[in-house]
Amino acid sequence: MLLAHAVLASVGVAALCSETARAETLTLYSAQHPQMVTQLTEAFSKQTGVKVRIRAGEAPEIASQIVQEGSASPADVYFTENSPELVLLDEKGLLAPVDKATLADVPARFSAETGDWVGVLVRENVLAFNPSMIGADKLPPSLLDLARPEWKGRVAIAPADADFLPLVEAVVKLKDRATALAWLKALKVNAQVFDDDEGVVAAVERGAVATGIVNNYYWARMHQEKGAATKSEIHHFGGGDVGGLLNVSGAAVLKSSKHQAIAQKFLAFLVSRPTQTELAAGNVDFEYPLAKDVKANPLLKPFDQLDPPSISVKNLGDDQDAAKLLREAGLL
Repeated sequence: MLLAHAVLASVGVAALCSETARAETLTLYSAQHPQMVTQLTEAFSKQTGVKVRIRAGEAPEIASQIVQEGSASPADVYFTENSPELVLLDEKGLLAPVDKATLADVPARFSAETGDWVGVLVRENVLAFNPSMIGADKLPPSLLDLARPEWKGRVAIAPADADFLPLVEAVVKLKDRATALAWLKALKVNAQVFDDDEGVVAAVERGAVATGIVNNYYWARMHQEKGAATKSEIHHFGGGDVGGLLNVSGAAVLKSSKHQAIAQKFLAFLVSRPTQTELAAGNVDFEYPLAKDVKANPLLKPFDQLDPPSISVKNLGDDQDAAKLLREAGLL
């Protein structure tokens, strides 16, 4: 009889927890690609019964908003394309520690050393190029070579895109600030400027410019849409060159969140093998999964064949100086 009461009590508690989960709404501040975020949040809601309210925008602006909101922020989780915004929020003391089991699901080098945010996906910086305008054997061995006079009018960039900021900061950390500023000033002269990476890829594809600095994601998405009709290709920088920088997409729970348990559950969901396997196998997201033993989308170069520069997410920093450099160079 006591066992029966215990079972009924257990069932009652489980039902109550389920009802509580269904009643709660998770507020997600997102600076990730909307198609992928929609897929993820719908799957999470179906699995848990938790509704997800999404506030989307550009990464630096959302991070700045969270800083301004401070302890009054309505956000539960911040999910973004690049690590510097997460580093900034961590520096401000606005993030809660990520559950250790969640951190253990991805390689430690892609998450915060503090344990306050977790890496979810990775993108590679590449050089898109149009073979009808330039041969693969004529492409520069280093991203910094694009500062040379012979590249005037032959390269496209999107300096206002949040993805460009980590690249600038990487040049600072791997070289020095003076080198980064000189490189940016040369790009100001040499490059055609676009609003975002999509614009850069489209320009290279249609033959408006020979090459363009982008993340692999944008070229792969376009190639998925165009298939065999794709005219452009991508060049992977080797030898640990800064041009092959990996951008870590990560997520964190806000310290001010009123739904800590569910927010932590969402982070665990993002890095789980089933979720990352589904992302990698689909045609919505073209980033490298970080969950163990999950292979990337076949459109991507195998992850173990990439040769990125040696720079940690901590050393990459918070993008603040990169933005200043872009302004100094006249690119913002």
